[in-house]
Amino acid sequence: MALYLGVMSGTSLDGLDIALIEQREQLRLLATHYIPMPTDLRQQLLGLCASGPDEIARAALAENQWATLAAEGINYLLREQGLQPDAIDAIGSHGQTIRHEPARGFTVQIGNPALLAELTGICVVGDFRRRDVAAGGQGAPLVPAFHEALFGHLGQRLAILNVGGFSNLSLIEKDKPVHGFDCGPGNVLLDAWIERKRGQVFDADGAWAASGAVQPDLLHALLSDPFFAGSGPKSTGREVFNLPWLDGHLAQLPSYRDEDVQATLLELTARSIIDSLGQAQQGTEALLVCGGGARNGALMARLAQLLPGAQVSSTAAHGVDPDWVEAMAFAWLAHCCLARIPANRPSVTAARGLRVLGAIYSA
Repeated sequence: MALYLGVMSGTSLDGLDIALIEQREQLRLLATHYIPMPTDLRQQLLGLCASGPDEIARAALAENQWATLAAEGINYLLREQGLQPDAIDAIGSHGQTIRHEPARGFTVQIGNPALLAELTGICVVGDFRRRDVAAGGQGAPLVPAFHEALFGHLGQRLAILNVGGFSNLSLIEKDKPVHGFDCGPGNVLLDAWIERKRGQVFDADGAWAASGAVQPDLLHALLSDPFFAGSGPKSTGREVFNLPWLDGHLAQLPSYRDEDVQATLLELTARSIIDSLGQAQQGTEALLVCGGGARNGALMARLAQLLPGAQVSSTAAHGVDPDWVEAMAFAWLAHCCLARIPANRPSVTAARGLRVLGAIYSA
């Protein structure tokens, strides 16, 4: 049946998304499963995003725990669907990014695909980003090729926006290669600030941000970061945008109400997206949003205000649940690897050419 599973664990570290797809002439999403990230594993993974003592052993133990959690979710989904492991062609496992520094020639995703293959009895394709980096690329974003496959038939001047921990755009126009890049922080600073100040994992519907007022001086300082001046290809991560980065700016400015900082961080996310879109694609007709940001009503409303000439909507408007797009993408990337189909796009990552992505771990 050409069935593939995709497992995605993003920079927000909220949990693992698992998607089952059928890959034929048209891709179909058949089933999904979500596993919340255990608090102890989340803290271990966050700790690995910066240098620390005994980090090699800590990373090895954390990725074993991650793979075990993913296997439990996959086996649950197969039982729920009445499927045996041999019915699945492959699992596409993104793993968990703990470092992403393409300017220094490396990106690191952990998730022990060998253990995942052992625990599920299914072929696993992992390590998708390093081949693109080896070819001189950014290794991210990797989803534009999938976005093109999924939405390219719409025939509009499209922008597909994924807002997870970080935000990235895929730009699709007829008779042009797909273009894309990371825009900057998506939810990562919003989540970190509300967790610090209110003990909540995320700002539901952007309600706390909506209760505050954007602070122009703070917004100007945040947007002055050199990352925002680049037009792409470019990618970023927690190495650049994190609470110490925010604290450094706050220390240079007057004190603000906590909710005003949250409002300004939401404006930073929205502005960095729309500013970079305006530079890269004039006359965008539709902006389709996926990822957790699609559930943030305050963010969606602000994007629509900043892009009045375009239709701004969730990917759900075109029959694709925004929560599962990235997990579907890595299932599709596993299919591409097994079929020897190049899945990076030099127009996105600046790699020296097309490359088949992923390393195969047979069952």
